[in-house]
Amino acid sequence: MESQNPTHMKFGTKAIHKGVEPDPTTGAIMTPIYQTSTYAQPSPGKHKGYEYSRTQNPTRDALQTNLASLENAAHGLVFSSGMGAIDAVLKLLKPGDEVLSSNDLYGGTYRIFTEIYQDFGIKFKFVDMHELNRISEHFNDNTKMVWIETPSNPMMNIIDIRGLAGVCKKFGALFCVDNTFATPFLQTPLDLGADIVMHSVTKYISGHSDVVMGALMMNKDDLKDKLAFIQNASGAVAGPQDCFLVLRGVKTLHVRMQRHCENGRRIAHFLKSHPKVDKVYWPGFDHHPNHNIAKKQMSDFGGMISFVLKDDKLESAIQMMERLELFTLAESLGGIESLVGHPASMTHASIPREERLKSGLKDSLIRLSVGIEDAEDLVSDLEKALG
Repeated sequence: MESQNPTHMKFGTKAIHKGVEPDPTTGAIMTPIYQTSTYAQPSPGKHKGYEYSRTQNPTRDALQTNLASLENAAHGLVFSSGMGAIDAVLKLLKPGDEVLSSNDLYGGTYRIFTEIYQDFGIKFKFVDMHELNRISEHFNDNTKMVWIETPSNPMMNIIDIRGLAGVCKKFGALFCVDNTFATPFLQTPLDLGADIVMHSVTKYISGHSDVVMGALMMNKDDLKDKLAFIQNASGAVAGPQDCFLVLRGVKTLHVRMQRHCENGRRIAHFLKSHPKVDKVYWPGFDHHPNHNIAKKQMSDFGGMISFVLKDDKLESAIQMMERLELFTLAESLGGIESLVGHPASMTHASIPREERLKSGLKDSLIRLSVGIEDAEDLVSDLEKALG
């Protein structure tokens, strides 16, 4: 029998209240930062639920409960980074296993796949997953895991989560979805059949560019037990101070995401109509590949946008990015402030150029993380930079 997680509360209420209880000692409304490495035991081996902070910490427990509730999950685990969370999932595999992944994904994920775990005898295959009816041909008896992002980074590709979940179930493969770009406010992959949801909490969930953290959410008890063992045994745990900051940030996730979506829509349409802009990649456009699937599995289309200029020159793209003032040129995404990035030399530099080009990631591609500033100011900034 699997653990059940009641989901009677609406999203905004869960974001503020789930996992958060007044401190039993003082009545403090905010979850305390339990900045301790160890806990007193009344007798050897007999403790009050906590023994060592790598294994359990009350601040971390509150956050794990909170994030699980947002994904309608029975269990949540947080890690010291998104890569730490991905690393834990890959430790479920053994030599000879194969992972099927989309061919458009975050450079750090590609790097840990190909430059670390491939050396341990795990094979990785990167394929286009736009067309669901062609995915089955890529499975074999050794395919034990499928890993996707949707929307993907940075091409905003949309993959049919429910449809792919059915294929994974048919072949007995563990289905993992990186839900960082959408957040649980826009889509909940577990409800669509995924086995594990991963977040770079660093991004939208934290939302303030002041924390590095990762998270995994799942429903199955045995899966939770395996991943919790890996979390403790490998030690990539999130500290209590960071957990406190995320608990604070997540309380406004629903409000922030509404503005990210509003501003993203405004910026996407502005870029689409600009004479110097060629292609704009944003799932909200009717012509975007698998737009109809995005409409079904997402409640809105987010604040991540990629685009290329009409002259398609790297020099022009760099000059445009350097002229921006409100959009800060920086790694990462999902904060309240708007950021601009150059995937080919920044977030996706670890992917070989020929592989990047196969997925459409040109050297001249520009990626925007649209923040929650006034949309008109952001449009003005882009207009000046485009010239």
